[in-house]
Amino acid sequence: MRAGFSIRAISAVLLAGASLAGCATMPQSGTVASAERAGEDAYVAALVARMSTERKVAQLIQPQINSFTAEDMARYRFGSYLNGGNGGPYGDEFAPASEWLRLADEMYDASVRPLPNGEPVIPTMWGTDAVHGHTNVVGATIFPHNVALGATNDADLVRRIGQATAVEVEATGIDWDFSPTVAVAQDLRWGRAYESYSEDPDRVATLGAALVEGLQGRPGDADFLGDGRVIATAKHFFGDGGTTDGVDQGEVTGDIDNLVALHGRPYPAAIDAGVQSVMASFNSINGTKMHGNGPLLTGVLRGRMGFDGLVVGDWNGHAQVQGCTNTDCPQSLLAGLDIYMVPDDWRGLMESLVRQVNDGTIPMARLDEAVTRVLRIKYRAGLLGPEAERPSTRGVGGRFDLLGSAEHRALAREAVAASQVILRNDGTLPLRAGANVLVAGSAANNIGQAAGGWTLEWQGSTEYDAAQRFPGATSIWQGLELAVTQRGGRATLSADGSFATRPDVAVVVFGEEPYAEFAGDRRDLALRDEEGLTLLRRFREQGIPTVAVFLSGRPMWMNREMNLANAFVASWLPGSEGAGVADVLTGAVPATGRLSFGWPNDCTGRPVARSNRALFPVGYGLASGQTSAMPTLGESCTALVEGTGAALFGSGRLADGVRVRAGDGSMLSQLRGAAADGSITARGFDRNAQEDAREIAMRAGSQIAFLAAESSTDAWRLTYEVLTRPTAPVTLVTGTDGGATATFDVTQQFAHAEGKGFREMLITDQCAGQLGDLLAFRTAANVTIRIAGMERVEVAEGTACAF
Repeated sequence: MRAGFSIRAISAVLLAGASLAGCATMPQSGTVASAERAGEDAYVAALVARMSTERKVAQLIQPQINSFTAEDMARYRFGSYLNGGNGGPYGDEFAPASEWLRLADEMYDASVRPLPNGEPVIPTMWGTDAVHGHTNVVGATIFPHNVALGATNDADLVRRIGQATAVEVEATGIDWDFSPTVAVAQDLRWGRAYESYSEDPDRVATLGAALVEGLQGRPGDADFLGDGRVIATAKHFFGDGGTTDGVDQGEVTGDIDNLVALHGRPYPAAIDAGVQSVMASFNSINGTKMHGNGPLLTGVLRGRMGFDGLVVGDWNGHAQVQGCTNTDCPQSLLAGLDIYMVPDDWRGLMESLVRQVNDGTIPMARLDEAVTRVLRIKYRAGLLGPEAERPSTRGVGGRFDLLGSAEHRALAREAVAASQVILRNDGTLPLRAGANVLVAGSAANNIGQAAGGWTLEWQGSTEYDAAQRFPGATSIWQGLELAVTQRGGRATLSADGSFATRPDVAVVVFGEEPYAEFAGDRRDLALRDEEGLTLLRRFREQGIPTVAVFLSGRPMWMNREMNLANAFVASWLPGSEGAGVADVLTGAVPATGRLSFGWPNDCTGRPVARSNRALFPVGYGLASGQTSAMPTLGESCTALVEGTGAALFGSGRLADGVRVRAGDGSMLSQLRGAAADGSITARGFDRNAQEDAREIAMRAGSQIAFLAAESSTDAWRLTYEVLTRPTAPVTLVTGTDGGATATFDVTQQFAHAEGKGFREMLITDQCAGQLGDLLAFRTAANVTIRIAGMERVEVAEGTACAF
């Protein structure tokens, strides 16, 4: 149990010279009561005074679990660590909950091994991105993403979701959640728009504070940061939702007071709710990267807003500060950062920080201040004290029955139903009892697509085996099948829309495929996957009424689909409980969802926030059974006429329709994973941003093929790096998949490129016998390459190939 104890008890601990603490949670408020704060400060100060410089610096270092071992923890004593979006215990991102807890215990035990000379040992803590439930872990409840919760506008619901998430996180031994995102998204082209509750800063402030209270408990309550609670993080400070053209990690410009009034609005609310940590943003404000922005990290966040917790960096975010690298950045600490998130290069950063403290570049007072903040949060959360407990015996640690429990799934189903927004309806909804319902679209029975990004893997996937990866979950199809049958009707699943018996109504489920962060940035808001559009057209031609269920992380231009559908529902990214969608479609639960973002009337992507250009404004949504006028909407979209451009792979993501296939026939979704026979392994690589490139290891005798969505005579251009010099032939193959191909020996070119960093490869018809939809590499030797970009480009006739 984690319970508070008195100032007298704290004093006794100090007098005894104790170095460990575990259950030291005291009732807190937005500003800690003076007597309690004095005891807290004295306790932490006594520990800091006995720590060496090396141990202090280690408290500021946060590596990822894939890049260090328990022995590294015992040697260096990191103050915290994290699992990245694609990181799992012992290298298995799909590991069972028991393995997550085993690793938590292992790291905790390593962090509290005795140190020489009486130096205090400080337990470590584990942070994770549980942004819509504890979705890194198989079997966890997958709640709707924030964009959907914003449509509920229900703070109590969000608070209960926060508490359920905290319970599931603590059950696996993790202490700290990098959530909630309190961005005020103003441009729907932004790849993180679904992490924002609303374009309205007041709604974001209210719901963000509610999630903080759910995760941590309310300040002053007996269970604040106690059992079944975890440390919360308001992120990303600040302005991440206001970048120019919606570019992730980009630039925010404007009068600073106006920016604070809009994008900073949620932070005082989160601070009043007791949030213990704030994460710095990747973006710049008026030219200065936030990870090095002292006037904002220290002046505004701490001075003006009164935040007294810790500031943690984002994934190598400090390296984006001018003059910094992953391993050298005193500027961030001096600006107000307290913890560096340095996933892989932790050793080099530790060494440079120690050196900079010793030579005076970083004042000891600033180091002590940062360490004090880290220890203070551990103390408040009951992770630091004389009754220290391992994660498996702390709170609900090891209670795997709570992971994806019936109670939590019912809560998620409630949230799904409350978030559905009916935008158009001619009376087709709710579905008539006893109806013959056809459910069409490949997304209808795909929980991965309904869950979106940050689900099991960083980018999510549509290719998960539901029984293995989502045990206990319910797809939209499964929810509809049960609901329709219970009401005396018949439901049939047909992904392609075919049928033997004419249905009374067709429900078409379609939308965006999963993405996260910059991989979701768009140039416009036109959905180019026309599966849903094609199905709606076919049903319209057959005279069959339709209900369009649109899965997306943001409002998008849907004029064509709305013109064809008899009813249109914005379903967002509902997660693991698809029955909540069925509840609203059948009328079992009233439709109460209302837009928290304006819906665009054109496909350009021009921001509609705080403008009069929205097709449907914030607050719009039809009640159950309510019908709406159905005027024909304009279908002109210049972006579709111009096409998507020639980019096939960039910013860590394959373009729509692009596929990657290993020689054994295995498909590598998003250019990640391994071939079934192990001949090809592709993993994320950080070039300029997190996993914006891929490292591909090819065994002798293997092949990897890139298949474009369309055949073309344009040249192929790749940004690539060769890590290992080939010792046997490497051959490039071009042509058409299943048709004619041509080969070209690139062994010499690869040998020349080895060790020279990233460079460009241009494949034209001057070296390739023909150009089509296929580009492949075959190798007779073990070869490792990295690819950061791939595109089709027009070149002048006669342009030579280049490597």
